[in-house]
Amino acid sequence: MDENAVAEELDLSKIDKICEKYKGKKGSTIPVLQAVQEEYGYLSKEMLERMGDVLNVSPHELYGVLTFYAQFYTSPRGKYVIRVCRGTACHVKGSGRISEVVKEEFGIGDGETTEDYGFTLEEVSCIGACGMAPVIMVNDKTHGNLTPEKSREIFKDYAEKFKEEE
Repeated sequence: MDENAVAEELDLSKIDKICEKYKGKKGSTIPVLQAVQEEYGYLSKEMLERMGDVLNVSPHELYGVLTFYAQFYTSPRGKYVIRVCRGTACHVKGSGRISEVVKEEFGIGDGETTEDYGFTLEEVSCIGACGMAPVIMVNDKTHGNLTPEKSREIFKDYAEKFKEEE
């Protein structure tokens, strides 16, 4: 599935409702971008144009804001986002090997998403759970004290869950 096919399948009418809530309010650009991203998982050119039309704001202005902050994404991400902590404690205890397991299991590297949009890998600076190093987060769930074998089992469980949900 390519990115254009994903964009064509999206119903952008939800953007209108989100934008109407913030229309005319000063300082609402970031909350609007966050709300639309929460709805769709990312922010595309088409979404920015629709937001611009409803809010009467240039899509370029919206693009400038979203590219300034690391919290916004301009391409579709996987249903499951695997964040591998690369902080000092996790690095020392082998988080690099956990990233290698992700690459072996899903064929993706840092910042990449599987073709079926099942999984995205993000290597992050610190998750804040150093006492459980090495640590990963899959969406909002934290998994700690990992070994390559333990992480492989966790990824297999998520892969099975993803297949069941499709």
